[in-house]
Amino acid sequence: MQNENRQCQNCKKKFIIEIEDFNFYEKIKVPPPTFCYLCRAQRRMAFRNERKLFKVKNHLTGKEIFSTHPFKEGKKIITREEWFQDNWDAMDYGVDYDFSKSCLQQLNDLNDQVPVYALNVIRMVNSPYAFNANSLKNCYLIVNATADEDCMYGNGVDDCKNCVDNSHINHCERCYESFWIDNCYQCYFSMRCMESHNLYFCRGCVGCSDCFGCTNLRKASYQIYNKQYSKEDYFKEIEKMKLDTFSGQQQAREKVRAFWNTQIVKYNQGIKNVNSSGSYVSNCKNVNDCYLVRESEDMRYCQYLQVPKNKDNYDATNWGQNIELCYETIECGENAYGNKFVRNCWPSCRNLEYCVNMFSSSDCFGCVGLKKKQYCIFNKQYTKEEYEDLVPKIRKHMDEMPYIDSQGLVYKYGEFFPIEFSPFGYNNTLATQHFPLTKEEVKNKGYSWVDIQRGEYAITQKAEEIPDSINEVTDQILREVFECGNCKKAYKILENELLFYRKEKLPVPHFCSECRHERRISDRLKMQLYERNCMCAGNIDETNQYQNTTTHHHKDSPCGEQMKTGYSPEDPDIVYCEKCYQQEVY
Repeated sequence: MQNENRQCQNCKKKFIIEIEDFNFYEKIKVPPPTFCYLCRAQRRMAFRNERKLFKVKNHLTGKEIFSTHPFKEGKKIITREEWFQDNWDAMDYGVDYDFSKSCLQQLNDLNDQVPVYALNVIRMVNSPYAFNANSLKNCYLIVNATADEDCMYGNGVDDCKNCVDNSHINHCERCYESFWIDNCYQCYFSMRCMESHNLYFCRGCVGCSDCFGCTNLRKASYQIYNKQYSKEDYFKEIEKMKLDTFSGQQQAREKVRAFWNTQIVKYNQGIKNVNSSGSYVSNCKNVNDCYLVRESEDMRYCQYLQVPKNKDNYDATNWGQNIELCYETIECGENAYGNKFVRNCWPSCRNLEYCVNMFSSSDCFGCVGLKKKQYCIFNKQYTKEEYEDLVPKIRKHMDEMPYIDSQGLVYKYGEFFPIEFSPFGYNNTLATQHFPLTKEEVKNKGYSWVDIQRGEYAITQKAEEIPDSINEVTDQILREVFECGNCKKAYKILENELLFYRKEKLPVPHFCSECRHERRISDRLKMQLYERNCMCAGNIDETNQYQNTTTHHHKDSPCGEQMKTGYSPEDPDIVYCEKCYQQEVY
Protein backbone atom coordinates (compact mmCIF):
# COMPACT_ATOMS: atom_id res chain seq x y z
CA MET A 1 0.00 0.00 0.00
CA GLN A 2 1.23 3.51 -0.87
CA ASN A 3 0.04 7.12 -0.97
CA GLU A 4 -2.55 7.89 -3.65
CA ASN A 5 -3.52 11.11 -5.41
CA ARG A 6 -7.26 11.57 -5.85
CA GLN A 7 -9.48 14.31 -7.27
CA CYS A 8 -12.14 15.74 -4.97
CA GLN A 9 -15.67 15.23 -6.27
CA ASN A 10 -16.70 18.64 -5.00
CA CYS A 11 -13.93 21.19 -5.53
CA LYS A 12 -12.12 19.15 -8.25
CA LYS A 13 -8.76 19.78 -6.56
CA LYS A 14 -6.17 17.05 -6.02
CA PHE A 15 -5.76 15.55 -2.56
CA ILE A 16 -3.58 12.80 -1.14
CA ILE A 17 -4.70 9.74 0.79
CA GLU A 18 -1.70 8.58 2.77
CA ILE A 19 -0.79 5.11 4.01
CA GLU A 20 -1.85 5.88 7.60
CA ASP A 21 -5.22 7.11 6.27
CA PHE A 22 -5.78 3.85 4.41
CA ASN A 23 -4.89 1.97 7.59
CA PHE A 24 -7.59 3.83 9.52
CA TYR A 25 -10.23 3.28 6.83
CA GLU A 26 -9.38 -0.42 6.83
CA LYS A 27 -9.61 -0.58 10.62
CA ILE A 28 -13.15 0.83 10.67
CA LYS A 29 -14.19 -0.89 7.39
CA VAL A 30 -15.07 2.11 5.24
CA PRO A 31 -13.98 3.01 1.70
CA PRO A 32 -11.58 5.93 1.19
CA PRO A 33 -13.30 9.33 0.80
CA THR A 34 -14.09 10.94 -2.54
CA PHE A 35 -14.12 14.48 -1.06
CA CYS A 36 -10.96 16.26 0.13
CA TYR A 37 -10.74 16.91 3.87
CA LEU A 38 -11.75 20.58 3.60
CA CYS A 39 -14.85 19.74 1.54
CA ARG A 40 -15.67 16.97 4.01
CA ALA A 41 -15.40 19.48 6.86
CA GLN A 42 -17.59 22.00 5.03
CA ARG A 43 -20.20 19.30 4.45
CA ARG A 44 -20.34 18.35 8.15
CA MET A 45 -20.28 21.95 9.40
CA ALA A 46 -23.31 22.77 7.25
CA PHE A 47 -25.28 20.56 9.67
CA ARG A 48 -24.47 22.64 12.75
CA ASN A 49 -26.30 25.82 13.65
CA GLU A 50 -24.06 27.10 16.38
CA ARG A 51 -25.40 30.57 17.18
CA LYS A 52 -28.78 31.40 15.60
CA LEU A 53 -32.18 31.08 17.27
CA PHE A 54 -35.61 31.17 15.65
CA LYS A 55 -39.10 31.59 17.08
CA VAL A 56 -41.20 28.62 15.99
CA LYS A 57 -44.46 27.01 17.07
CA ASN A 58 -44.25 23.96 19.29
CA HIS A 59 -45.68 21.00 17.36
CA LEU A 60 -47.44 19.68 20.47
CA THR A 61 -48.71 22.84 22.17
CA GLY A 62 -48.76 25.49 19.46
CA LYS A 63 -46.85 27.84 21.77
CA GLU A 64 -43.92 29.91 20.53
CA ILE A 65 -40.53 28.50 21.51
CA PHE A 66 -36.94 29.26 20.60
CA SER A 67 -35.29 26.74 18.32
CA THR A 68 -32.07 26.27 16.35
CA HIS A 69 -34.29 24.77 13.64
CA PRO A 70 -36.06 27.39 11.53
CA PHE A 71 -39.70 26.97 10.57
CA LYS A 72 -40.30 24.39 7.85
CA GLU A 73 -43.73 23.21 6.75
CA GLY A 74 -44.44 19.85 8.32
CA LYS A 75 -41.38 19.87 10.59
CA LYS A 76 -42.28 18.70 14.12
CA ILE A 77 -40.29 20.82 16.59
CA ILE A 78 -40.79 20.24 20.32
CA THR A 79 -38.92 21.03 23.53
CA ARG A 80 -36.19 18.67 24.68
CA GLU A 81 -38.23 17.89 27.80
CA GLU A 82 -41.16 16.82 25.61
CA TRP A 83 -38.83 14.84 23.38
CA PHE A 84 -37.88 12.64 26.34
CA GLN A 85 -41.46 12.01 27.45
CA ASP A 86 -43.14 8.62 27.02
CA ASN A 87 -46.22 9.91 25.17
CA TRP A 88 -44.60 9.41 21.79
CA ASP A 89 -42.17 6.91 20.31
CA ALA A 90 -39.86 7.41 17.33
CA MET A 91 -40.23 3.69 16.60
CA ASP A 92 -43.78 4.46 15.43
CA TYR A 93 -42.24 6.08 12.38
CA GLY A 94 -40.30 2.95 11.45
CA VAL A 95 -40.34 1.74 7.84
CA ASP A 96 -39.02 -1.27 5.95
CA TYR A 97 -35.94 -0.60 3.89
CA ASP A 98 -36.89 -0.06 0.25
CA PHE A 99 -34.34 -1.44 -2.22
CA SER A 100 -35.99 0.49 -5.07
CA LYS A 101 -34.91 3.86 -3.65
CA SER A 102 -31.58 5.36 -2.61
CA CYS A 103 -30.72 4.88 1.05
CA LEU A 104 -29.96 8.51 1.81
CA GLN A 105 -33.21 9.72 0.23
CA GLN A 106 -35.16 7.28 2.40
CA LEU A 107 -33.28 8.44 5.47
CA ASN A 108 -33.97 12.08 4.68
CA ASP A 109 -37.68 11.29 4.26
CA LEU A 110 -37.70 9.55 7.65
CA ASN A 111 -35.87 12.47 9.26
CA ASP A 112 -38.57 14.86 8.01
CA GLN A 113 -41.24 12.82 9.84
CA VAL A 114 -39.67 12.28 13.27
CA PRO A 115 -40.04 15.08 15.88
CA VAL A 116 -36.86 17.00 16.70
CA TYR A 117 -36.06 18.92 19.88
CA ALA A 118 -35.69 22.67 19.63
CA LEU A 119 -32.48 23.17 21.60
CA ASN A 120 -29.50 20.88 21.99
CA VAL A 121 -29.05 21.08 25.77
CA ILE A 122 -28.85 18.78 28.78
CA ARG A 123 -28.35 19.20 32.53
CA MET A 124 -29.08 22.94 32.54
CA VAL A 125 -29.78 25.06 35.63
CA ASN A 126 -31.11 28.61 35.22
CA SER A 127 -29.39 29.08 31.86
CA PRO A 128 -31.84 30.68 29.40
CA TYR A 129 -30.93 31.10 25.74
CA ALA A 130 -27.89 28.84 26.07
CA PHE A 131 -27.78 26.02 23.54
CA ASN A 132 -25.48 23.39 22.08
CA ALA A 133 -24.40 23.02 25.67
CA ASN A 134 -24.47 20.78 28.71
CA SER A 135 -24.08 21.10 32.47
CA LEU A 136 -24.46 24.88 32.76
CA LYS A 137 -25.52 26.87 35.82
CA ASN A 138 -26.60 30.53 35.81
CA CYS A 139 -25.38 31.13 32.27
CA TYR A 140 -26.82 33.33 29.55
CA LEU A 141 -26.37 33.17 25.77
CA ILE A 142 -23.35 30.94 25.67
CA VAL A 143 -23.11 28.18 23.08
CA ASN A 144 -20.91 25.18 22.37
CA ALA A 145 -20.20 25.03 26.09
CA THR A 146 -19.70 22.47 28.86
CA ALA A 147 -19.70 22.66 32.68
CA ASP A 148 -19.79 26.45 33.15
CA GLU A 149 -21.16 28.67 35.91
CA ASP A 150 -22.14 32.36 35.87
CA CYS A 151 -20.94 32.94 32.30
CA MET A 152 -22.44 35.14 29.58
CA TYR A 153 -22.04 35.70 25.84
CA GLY A 154 -19.49 33.16 24.68
CA ASN A 155 -18.80 30.18 22.46
CA GLY A 156 -16.54 27.24 23.14
CA VAL A 157 -16.52 27.94 26.88
CA ASP A 158 -15.64 24.90 29.01
CA ASP A 159 -15.20 24.50 32.77
CA CYS A 160 -15.27 28.26 33.40
CA LYS A 161 -16.72 30.63 36.00
CA ASN A 162 -17.72 34.31 35.84
CA CYS A 163 -16.51 34.84 32.28
CA VAL A 164 -18.12 37.18 29.75
CA ASP A 165 -17.62 37.53 25.99
CA ASN A 166 -15.04 34.82 25.32
CA SER A 167 -14.40 32.25 22.60
CA HIS A 168 -12.74 28.86 23.02
CA ILE A 169 -11.56 29.16 26.61
CA ASN A 170 -10.99 26.43 29.16
CA HIS A 171 -10.69 26.37 32.98
CA CYS A 172 -10.84 30.16 33.27
CA GLU A 173 -12.35 32.58 35.75
CA ARG A 174 -13.23 36.29 35.55
CA CYS A 175 -11.98 36.61 31.97
CA TYR A 176 -13.35 38.98 29.35
CA GLU A 177 -13.16 39.35 25.55
CA SER A 178 -10.49 36.69 25.15
CA PHE A 179 -9.81 33.86 22.72
CA TRP A 180 -8.16 30.42 23.16
CA ILE A 181 -6.91 30.86 26.70
CA ASP A 182 -6.46 28.07 29.22
CA ASN A 183 -6.24 28.11 33.02
CA CYS A 184 -6.35 31.90 33.22
CA TYR A 185 -7.72 34.33 35.80
CA GLN A 186 -8.71 37.93 35.16
CA CYS A 187 -7.36 38.05 31.61
CA TYR A 188 -8.91 40.65 29.31
CA PHE A 189 -8.69 41.12 25.52
CA SER A 190 -6.05 38.38 25.30
CA MET A 191 -5.47 35.39 23.08
CA ARG A 192 -3.47 32.16 23.09
CA CYS A 193 -2.41 32.53 26.73
CA MET A 194 -2.06 29.83 29.39
CA GLU A 195 -1.71 29.63 33.17
CA SER A 196 -1.71 33.42 33.57
CA HIS A 197 -3.56 36.10 35.49
CA ASN A 198 -4.16 39.85 35.36
CA LEU A 199 -3.32 40.28 31.67
CA TYR A 200 -4.55 43.04 29.37
CA PHE A 201 -4.22 42.68 25.60
CA CYS A 202 -1.62 39.90 25.70
CA ARG A 203 -0.88 37.25 23.07
CA GLY A 204 0.94 33.95 23.32
CA CYS A 205 1.99 34.37 26.96
CA VAL A 206 2.45 31.45 29.38
CA GLY A 207 2.74 31.60 33.16
CA CYS A 208 2.59 35.41 33.24
CA SER A 209 0.95 37.94 35.53
CA ASP A 210 0.31 41.69 35.49
CA CYS A 211 1.31 42.35 31.89
CA PHE A 212 -0.08 44.69 29.22
CA GLY A 213 0.20 44.50 25.43
CA CYS A 214 2.81 41.75 25.60
CA THR A 215 3.49 38.81 23.35
CA ASN A 216 5.48 35.58 23.58
CA LEU A 217 6.48 35.99 27.23
CA ARG A 218 7.17 33.16 29.65
CA LYS A 219 6.82 33.54 33.44
CA ALA A 220 7.02 37.32 33.27
CA SER A 221 5.44 40.04 35.40
CA TYR A 222 5.05 43.83 35.28
CA GLN A 223 5.83 44.22 31.59
CA ILE A 224 4.25 46.64 29.09
CA TYR A 225 4.87 45.97 25.39
CA ASN A 226 7.51 43.43 26.47
CA LYS A 227 9.39 46.08 28.47
CA GLN A 228 10.13 45.43 32.13
CA TYR A 229 8.83 47.81 34.83
CA SER A 230 8.93 47.80 38.60
CA LYS A 231 5.68 46.81 40.27
CA GLU A 232 5.02 50.38 41.34
CA ASP A 233 5.77 51.91 37.94
CA TYR A 234 3.74 49.25 36.15
CA PHE A 235 0.54 50.12 37.99
CA LYS A 236 1.21 53.84 37.50
CA GLU A 237 1.40 53.29 33.73
CA ILE A 238 -1.73 51.13 33.73
CA GLU A 239 -3.65 53.85 35.58
CA LYS A 240 -2.62 56.39 32.94
CA MET A 241 -4.23 54.27 30.23
CA LYS A 242 -7.70 54.67 31.79
CA LEU A 243 -8.78 51.14 30.93
CA ASP A 244 -12.02 51.67 32.86
CA THR A 245 -13.11 53.93 29.97
CA PHE A 246 -14.27 52.95 26.51
CA SER A 247 -12.04 55.57 24.89
CA GLY A 248 -8.99 54.38 26.81
CA GLN A 249 -9.76 50.81 25.87
CA GLN A 250 -10.06 51.66 22.15
CA GLN A 251 -6.78 53.58 22.15
CA ALA A 252 -5.08 50.65 23.88
CA ARG A 253 -6.48 48.22 21.31
CA GLU A 254 -5.02 50.21 18.39
CA LYS A 255 -1.58 50.61 19.98
CA VAL A 256 -1.40 46.95 20.94
CA ARG A 257 -2.27 45.84 17.40
CA ALA A 258 0.47 48.02 15.98
CA PHE A 259 2.99 46.48 18.41
CA TRP A 260 1.85 42.90 17.76
CA ASN A 261 2.39 43.39 14.03
CA THR A 262 6.11 43.87 14.70
CA GLN A 263 6.42 40.65 16.73
CA ILE A 264 6.80 37.03 15.69
CA VAL A 265 4.21 34.27 15.88
CA LYS A 266 4.79 30.53 16.02
CA TYR A 267 3.77 28.68 12.88
CA ASN A 268 1.61 26.26 14.88
CA GLN A 269 -0.79 27.91 17.32
CA GLY A 270 -0.65 25.28 20.01
CA ILE A 271 1.42 24.19 22.96
CA LYS A 272 2.68 20.98 24.56
CA ASN A 273 2.14 18.85 21.45
CA VAL A 274 3.99 15.80 20.12
CA ASN A 275 4.04 15.08 16.39
CA SER A 276 0.96 17.24 15.77
CA SER A 277 -0.12 19.87 13.25
CA GLY A 278 -2.97 22.30 12.76
CA SER A 279 -4.22 25.48 14.39
CA TYR A 280 -5.17 25.74 18.08
CA VAL A 281 -4.07 22.22 18.93
CA SER A 282 -2.82 21.81 22.51
CA ASN A 283 -1.64 18.96 24.74
CA CYS A 284 -1.99 16.48 21.90
CA LYS A 285 -0.04 13.54 20.48
CA ASN A 286 -0.19 12.43 16.85
CA VAL A 287 -3.02 14.85 16.09
CA ASN A 288 -2.60 16.22 12.57
CA ASP A 289 -4.41 18.60 10.23
CA CYS A 290 -6.78 19.42 13.05
CA TYR A 291 -8.38 22.60 14.36
CA LEU A 292 -9.36 23.62 17.90
CA VAL A 293 -8.52 20.32 19.58
CA ARG A 294 -7.39 19.74 23.17
CA GLU A 295 -5.84 16.76 25.01
CA SER A 296 -6.29 14.11 22.33
CA GLU A 297 -4.19 11.58 20.45
CA ASP A 298 -4.01 9.69 17.14
CA MET A 299 -6.45 11.83 15.17
CA ARG A 300 -6.62 13.55 11.80
CA TYR A 301 -8.90 16.05 10.07
CA CYS A 302 -10.89 16.82 13.24
CA GLN A 303 -12.31 20.16 14.37
CA TYR A 304 -13.76 21.69 17.54
CA LEU A 305 -13.02 18.72 19.79
CA GLN A 306 -12.38 21.02 22.72
CA VAL A 307 -13.60 18.76 25.51
CA PRO A 308 -10.98 16.08 26.29
CA LYS A 309 -10.00 13.33 26.01
CA ASN A 310 -10.41 11.80 22.57
CA LYS A 311 -8.43 9.31 20.52
CA ASP A 312 -8.25 7.49 17.21
CA ASN A 313 -10.78 9.56 15.22
CA TYR A 314 -10.88 10.95 11.69
CA ASP A 315 -13.14 13.72 10.41
CA ALA A 316 -14.97 14.29 13.67
CA THR A 317 -16.40 17.77 14.36
CA ASN A 318 -17.83 18.95 17.72
CA TRP A 319 -17.47 18.27 20.63
CA GLY A 320 -15.54 15.31 21.97
CA GLN A 321 -15.53 14.30 25.65
CA ASN A 322 -14.13 10.80 25.34
CA ILE A 323 -14.89 9.75 21.78
CA GLU A 324 -13.03 6.97 20.01
CA LEU A 325 -12.97 5.37 16.56
CA CYS A 326 -15.46 7.85 15.12
CA TYR A 327 -15.49 8.92 11.49
CA GLU A 328 -17.43 11.61 9.61
CA THR A 329 -19.46 12.77 12.60
CA ILE A 330 -20.80 16.11 13.78
CA GLU A 331 -22.09 16.79 17.31
CA CYS A 332 -21.02 13.39 18.52
CA GLY A 333 -19.70 13.29 22.06
CA GLU A 334 -19.68 12.07 25.62
CA ASN A 335 -18.43 8.47 25.49
CA ALA A 336 -19.09 7.86 21.80
CA TYR A 337 -17.45 4.85 20.17
CA GLY A 338 -17.33 3.48 16.64
CA ASN A 339 -19.85 5.90 15.10
CA LYS A 340 -19.78 6.63 11.36
CA PHE A 341 -21.70 9.20 9.32
CA VAL A 342 -23.86 10.45 12.20
CA ARG A 343 -25.01 13.82 13.44
CA ASN A 344 -26.20 14.89 16.86
CA CYS A 345 -25.88 11.48 18.51
CA TRP A 346 -25.02 11.58 22.22
CA PRO A 347 -24.38 10.57 24.93
CA SER A 348 -22.91 7.06 25.01
CA CYS A 349 -23.80 6.20 21.42
CA ARG A 350 -21.86 3.26 19.94
CA ASN A 351 -21.54 1.68 16.53
CA LEU A 352 -24.13 3.86 14.81
CA GLU A 353 -24.15 4.41 11.05
CA TYR A 354 -26.12 7.06 9.17
CA CYS A 355 -28.10 8.06 12.24
CA VAL A 356 -29.54 11.41 13.36
CA ASN A 357 -30.58 12.75 16.81
CA MET A 358 -29.95 9.52 18.72
CA PHE A 359 -29.70 9.13 22.50
CA SER A 360 -27.77 6.37 24.32
CA SER A 361 -28.21 3.86 21.52
CA SER A 362 -25.95 1.34 19.83
CA ASP A 363 -25.76 -0.84 16.71
CA CYS A 364 -28.32 1.06 14.65
CA PHE A 365 -28.35 1.94 10.95
CA GLY A 366 -30.33 4.73 9.28
CA CYS A 367 -32.29 5.66 12.40
CA VAL A 368 -33.68 8.98 13.65
CA GLY A 369 -34.65 10.10 17.15
CA LEU A 370 -34.31 6.81 19.02
CA LYS A 371 -33.61 6.56 22.73
CA LYS A 372 -31.81 3.60 24.32
CA LYS A 373 -32.30 1.27 21.34
CA GLN A 374 -30.17 -1.45 19.73
CA TYR A 375 -30.28 -3.38 16.45
CA CYS A 376 -32.66 -1.01 14.69
CA ILE A 377 -32.78 -0.17 10.98
CA PHE A 378 -34.86 2.79 9.80
CA ASN A 379 -36.52 2.90 13.21
CA LYS A 380 -37.64 -0.75 13.08
CA GLN A 381 -36.51 -3.35 15.61
CA TYR A 382 -34.54 -6.40 14.46
CA THR A 383 -32.80 -9.26 16.19
CA LYS A 384 -29.01 -9.22 16.33
CA GLU A 385 -28.86 -11.88 13.63
CA GLU A 386 -31.35 -10.06 11.37
CA TYR A 387 -29.49 -6.78 11.84
CA GLU A 388 -26.11 -8.28 10.96
CA ASP A 389 -27.61 -9.88 7.85
CA LEU A 390 -29.45 -6.82 6.52
CA VAL A 391 -26.91 -4.01 7.11
CA PRO A 392 -24.26 -5.40 4.66
CA LYS A 393 -26.99 -5.68 2.02
CA ILE A 394 -27.91 -2.01 2.55
CA ARG A 395 -24.27 -0.93 2.27
CA LYS A 396 -24.01 -2.87 -1.02
CA HIS A 397 -27.25 -1.28 -2.23
CA MET A 398 -25.84 2.20 -1.46
CA ASP A 399 -23.00 1.46 -3.88
CA GLU A 400 -25.32 0.05 -6.53
CA MET A 401 -27.96 2.80 -6.22
CA PRO A 402 -26.19 5.87 -4.79
CA TYR A 403 -27.88 9.16 -4.02
CA ILE A 404 -27.03 11.85 -6.59
CA ASP A 405 -27.45 15.43 -5.40
CA SER A 406 -28.56 18.51 -7.35
CA GLN A 407 -24.96 19.17 -8.43
CA GLY A 408 -24.45 15.65 -9.73
CA LEU A 409 -22.24 14.55 -6.81
CA VAL A 410 -22.47 10.82 -6.10
CA TYR A 411 -23.07 9.56 -2.54
CA LYS A 412 -22.22 5.89 -2.15
CA TYR A 413 -21.58 4.11 1.15
CA GLY A 414 -18.81 6.00 2.94
CA GLU A 415 -20.03 9.54 2.26
CA PHE A 416 -21.61 11.88 4.83
CA PHE A 417 -25.03 13.45 4.18
CA PRO A 418 -25.28 15.94 1.30
CA ILE A 419 -25.46 19.59 2.35
CA GLU A 420 -28.82 19.96 0.63
CA PHE A 421 -30.25 17.72 3.41
CA SER A 422 -29.25 20.16 6.16
CA PRO A 423 -32.21 21.42 8.22
CA PHE A 424 -30.46 24.79 8.62
CA GLY A 425 -29.84 27.67 6.26
CA TYR A 426 -26.22 27.48 5.11
CA ASN A 427 -25.75 31.11 6.17
CA ASN A 428 -26.63 30.18 9.78
CA THR A 429 -24.21 27.27 10.13
CA LEU A 430 -20.65 26.75 11.26
CA ALA A 431 -19.73 26.17 7.62
CA THR A 432 -20.15 29.83 6.72
CA GLN A 433 -17.40 30.82 9.21
CA HIS A 434 -14.81 28.79 7.32
CA PHE A 435 -16.34 28.44 3.85
CA PRO A 436 -18.34 31.64 3.23
CA LEU A 437 -20.71 31.71 0.25
CA THR A 438 -22.96 34.45 -1.09
CA LYS A 439 -26.72 33.97 -1.14
CA GLU A 440 -26.55 33.48 -4.90
CA GLU A 441 -23.83 30.83 -4.58
CA VAL A 442 -25.81 29.00 -1.91
CA LYS A 443 -28.94 28.93 -4.07
CA ASN A 444 -27.00 27.83 -7.16
CA LYS A 445 -25.60 24.87 -5.23
CA GLY A 446 -29.05 23.79 -4.09
CA TYR A 447 -28.46 24.58 -0.43
CA SER A 448 -30.89 26.38 1.87
CA TRP A 449 -30.64 30.06 2.88
CA VAL A 450 -32.70 31.29 5.85
CA ASP A 451 -32.86 34.96 6.87
CA ILE A 452 -33.17 35.86 10.55
CA GLN A 453 -36.25 37.86 11.46
CA ARG A 454 -35.31 40.17 14.33
CA GLY A 455 -37.85 41.77 16.61
CA GLU A 456 -38.47 45.50 16.49
CA TYR A 457 -37.23 47.41 19.53
CA ALA A 458 -37.53 51.09 20.30
CA ILE A 459 -33.98 52.39 20.65
CA THR A 460 -33.68 54.83 23.53
CA GLN A 461 -29.97 55.66 23.27
CA LYS A 462 -27.11 55.36 20.83
CA ALA A 463 -24.00 53.52 21.92
CA GLU A 464 -21.91 56.69 21.90
CA GLU A 465 -24.20 58.11 24.60
CA ILE A 466 -23.07 55.47 27.10
CA PRO A 467 -20.86 57.06 29.80
CA ASP A 468 -17.19 56.62 28.95
CA SER A 469 -16.17 55.22 32.34
CA ILE A 470 -17.80 52.37 34.21
CA ASN A 471 -17.55 54.59 37.30
CA GLU A 472 -20.07 56.97 35.72
CA VAL A 473 -22.65 54.31 34.83
CA THR A 474 -25.82 54.17 36.95
CA ASP A 475 -28.50 51.48 37.17
CA GLN A 476 -30.55 53.55 34.72
CA ILE A 477 -28.55 51.83 31.98
CA LEU A 478 -30.53 48.62 32.64
CA ARG A 479 -33.69 50.33 31.38
CA GLU A 480 -32.19 51.57 28.11
CA VAL A 481 -32.18 49.97 24.67
CA PHE A 482 -28.98 50.84 22.81
CA GLU A 483 -28.16 51.07 19.14
CA CYS A 484 -25.06 49.00 18.38
CA GLY A 485 -22.15 51.17 17.27
CA ASN A 486 -21.44 48.74 14.43
CA CYS A 487 -24.52 46.97 13.04
CA LYS A 488 -27.06 49.56 14.38
CA LYS A 489 -29.26 46.83 15.83
CA ALA A 490 -30.74 46.98 19.33
CA TYR A 491 -29.12 45.50 22.40
CA LYS A 492 -29.48 45.75 26.18
CA ILE A 493 -27.24 45.60 29.21
CA LEU A 494 -28.38 43.00 31.76
CA GLU A 495 -28.05 43.26 35.53
CA ASN A 496 -25.51 40.43 35.94
CA GLU A 497 -23.57 41.81 33.02
CA LEU A 498 -23.37 45.26 34.62
CA LEU A 499 -22.26 43.73 37.92
CA PHE A 500 -19.43 41.99 36.06
CA TYR A 501 -18.24 45.23 34.40
CA ARG A 502 -18.27 47.03 37.74
CA LYS A 503 -16.43 44.25 39.52
CA GLU A 504 -13.75 44.03 36.82
CA LYS A 505 -13.62 47.83 36.26
CA LEU A 506 -14.40 47.48 32.57
CA PRO A 507 -16.38 49.96 30.44
CA VAL A 508 -19.81 49.07 29.13
CA PRO A 509 -19.43 47.82 25.51
CA HIS A 510 -20.66 49.96 22.63
CA PHE A 511 -21.37 46.98 20.40
CA CYS A 512 -23.94 44.19 20.61
CA SER A 513 -22.89 40.70 21.68
CA GLU A 514 -23.00 39.38 18.11
CA CYS A 515 -20.65 42.08 16.81
CA ARG A 516 -18.32 41.46 19.74
CA HIS A 517 -18.32 37.78 18.82
CA GLU A 518 -17.57 38.50 15.17
CA ARG A 519 -14.68 40.77 16.18
CA ARG A 520 -13.16 38.04 18.38
CA ILE A 521 -13.32 35.28 15.81
CA SER A 522 -12.02 37.59 13.07
CA ASP A 523 -8.63 37.10 14.73
CA ARG A 524 -9.00 33.35 14.46
CA LEU A 525 -7.03 31.47 11.82
CA LYS A 526 -9.10 29.49 9.35
CA MET A 527 -8.84 25.74 8.98
CA GLN A 528 -6.74 25.59 5.84
CA LEU A 529 -3.01 24.92 6.21
CA TYR A 530 -0.30 26.34 3.93
CA GLU A 531 3.17 25.10 3.04
CA ARG A 532 5.54 27.95 3.88
CA ASN A 533 9.13 28.64 4.83
CA CYS A 534 10.23 30.12 8.15
CA MET A 535 10.49 33.93 7.86
CA CYS A 536 13.63 34.17 10.03
CA ALA A 537 16.27 35.66 7.72
CA GLY A 538 19.28 35.46 10.04
CA ASN A 539 19.50 38.27 12.59
CA ILE A 540 16.18 39.76 11.51
CA ASP A 541 12.96 38.59 9.92
CA GLU A 542 12.60 38.83 6.15
CA THR A 543 10.31 41.89 6.44
CA ASN A 544 12.95 43.78 8.47
CA GLN A 545 10.54 44.47 11.34
CA TYR A 546 11.64 42.06 14.06
CA GLN A 547 15.21 41.98 15.36
CA ASN A 548 16.19 38.62 16.83
CA THR A 549 17.26 38.71 20.45
CA THR A 550 19.71 35.82 20.17
CA THR A 551 21.77 33.94 17.57
CA HIS A 552 19.84 31.07 16.01
CA HIS A 553 21.06 27.66 14.86
CA HIS A 554 21.29 28.89 11.24
CA LYS A 555 23.34 31.95 12.34
CA ASP A 556 23.38 34.75 9.73
CA SER A 557 21.75 32.71 6.99
CA PRO A 558 17.98 32.50 6.39
CA CYS A 559 16.38 29.59 8.19
CA GLY A 560 14.33 28.27 5.28
CA GLU A 561 12.64 25.57 7.39
CA GLN A 562 9.54 24.25 5.61
CA MET A 563 6.39 24.18 7.73
CA LYS A 564 2.66 23.59 7.50
CA THR A 565 0.87 26.58 9.03
CA GLY A 566 -2.54 28.20 9.32
CA TYR A 567 -1.02 31.59 8.43
CA SER A 568 -1.53 32.29 4.75
CA PRO A 569 1.20 34.04 2.71
CA GLU A 570 -1.14 37.07 2.51
CA ASP A 571 -1.29 37.47 6.30
CA PRO A 572 0.87 40.29 7.75
CA ASP A 573 2.20 38.09 10.57
CA ILE A 574 5.90 37.30 10.98
CA VAL A 575 5.84 33.48 11.11
CA TYR A 576 8.73 31.54 12.62
CA CYS A 577 9.28 27.79 12.69
CA GLU A 578 9.25 25.91 15.99
CA LYS A 579 13.02 26.02 16.51
CA CYS A 580 13.46 29.72 15.72
CA TYR A 581 10.44 30.63 17.82
CA GLN A 582 11.70 28.62 20.79
CA GLN A 583 15.13 30.22 20.55
CA GLU A 584 13.51 33.65 20.72
CA VAL A 585 11.01 32.91 23.46
CA TYR A 586 13.15 30.82 25.74
